[in-house]
Amino acid sequence: MANTTFRPLTAADNAVIAAIIREVSAEYGLTADKGYSVADPTLDNLAAIYHQPGYGYWLLEIDGVVVGGAGIGKVAGQAQICELQKMYFLPKARGLGLGEQLARHCITQAKAAGYRQMYLETTQLLPEALRLYHKLGFKQLASALGNTGHDACEIPMLLDI
Repeated sequence: MANTTFRPLTAADNAVIAAIIREVSAEYGLTADKGYSVADPTLDNLAAIYHQPGYGYWLLEIDGVVVGGAGIGKVAGQAQICELQKMYFLPKARGLGLGEQLARHCITQAKAAGYRQMYLETTQLLPEALRLYHKLGFKQLASALGNTGHDACEIPMLLDI
């Protein structure tokens, strides 16, 4: 098995993770004009966002090469709920259980930060992600929490952590 590691995002990683998010979004047809996270104005400077209190982002490396990542962030008006954000993996990182490992790492980090629930928004265009979220115990909600700006993600989900 290849050498895999999770490590925190640094400013030096901004370009590589932004490129991965753009590549995977294009692969699945998640275009900026439809309100997916690829349209976020902060996409090229994620380290500035994820180094704030209550936030975190971790990269997945295989043999020293970044192949994906995921993070947590605050949900406006919800002090005890964080959001699982920007979880994207290149094809070579899929199907190995690494997405589940990184999601569980994010859950552990969220608990340590004092969050009691984890929220996410996804789309039926990402069937692998949906399977993972159900496996982790996320439950679908009737409506979104707050305004994340990702209006094209029609499936809001919540997990008690």
